[in-house]
Amino acid sequence: MAFSLSSCLYHENLFCKVRGSFDISLSTCSILNLCCISIDRYYAVCHPLTYRTKINHCIIVIMILLSWGVSALIGIGVIIAGLNNEECGERCLIDVLIENTIGPIFSFYLPVIIMLCIYLKIFLVAQRQARSIQNTKSGATVSKMERKATKTLAIVMGVFLLCWLPFFLCITILPFINNSVPVPVIETLNWLTLSNSMLNPFIYAFFYSWFRAAFRIIISGKIIQGDFTNTKLP
Repeated sequence: MAFSLSSCLYHENLFCKVRGSFDISLSTCSILNLCCISIDRYYAVCHPLTYRTKINHCIIVIMILLSWGVSALIGIGVIIAGLNNEECGERCLIDVLIENTIGPIFSFYLPVIIMLCIYLKIFLVAQRQARSIQNTKSGATVSKMERKATKTLAIVMGVFLLCWLPFFLCITILPFINNSVPVPVIETLNWLTLSNSMLNPFIYAFFYSWFRAAFRIIISGKIIQGDFTNTKLP
């Protein structure tokens, strides 16, 4: 926070650009991790019988490496583009494309489209599964399950879009308005995106008892006292 309020807010030296690169890389990785989680949920809900074979240790490692690798490439690409801007009399076209088009597409727009499609599919499958068990549960219970599933997905994606969309829209339109957006506005939008990482644990804890149980295991230190691989959470 102190660094954001310092001279980096108005003057971009090399150290500030490195800070910006880490900011972009970590934020991108956060979004890509959410995308990977949505893929995991898709197989867990839509293909439960083949889940263990589809989402194995090898696939998980690949998804983690891809998330961090793509994030690092985008962060490095943006800082290189920023350094090239100093050599150009005016902003180079390729650097504008990297900073304001290609970067946001791979950091935000593409993962968001993937997540929206996956969660829509999950919701439709969950509805179909809820209807299929009407013979064993009352219609009111099924309706309640459907409403909860809808509310959970809507809140998770709604908060995510509310926090991230304004910043990326602002970054995308900057070249078309001659970078006339005040720097404090951009920094405020940036802090709004970071707040999503703070809000997510509260959202999951409110809706999922298994998340609360897992969080208690971690906070209490029990996670390092034994093997919880096969632990069944409520």
